[in-house]
Amino acid sequence: MKSFRPERVAHIVRAVVSEAISHKLNDPRIEPMSSVTRVEVSRDLEHAKVFVSVMGDASVRRRTMAGLNSAAGLMQRLVARQLPIRHCPQLRFQLDESIQRAMETIQLIDETMAEYSEPGASGAPSDQDEASEGSSGDVA
Repeated sequence: MKSFRPERVAHIVRAVVSEAISHKLNDPRIEPMSSVTRVEVSRDLEHAKVFVSVMGDASVRRRTMAGLNSAAGLMQRLVARQLPIRHCPQLRFQLDESIQRAMETIQLIDETMAEYSEPGASGAPSDQDEASEGSSGDVA
């Protein structure tokens, strides 16, 4: 029989859980804009940590995680059907906030760039400064 590595099991868990979130779960607590970002499976294939990104504020994230934890048994059965191994890994869901932090960082950069590029902002060269540099009269 073919042995399964943690990476292969993680791939199957990610696909099955993603499909379940988008098409099979009817829990109103689960935000539709949720996605599985990655899955880490232990070397002994006993545990699978499923990282989920949820778009929304803190209360939406909490509700979604509660809904996912509530549906963990169903999703584990779905995963077990796809894995031809004796024991299915126990699913544990964890909120992945890396995408949220990245979006906040990009927003801060955009705001800073907008402040810097406003006319009259300190540090930004004006059209008049650039014109005077070109006609400085330095001849070699």
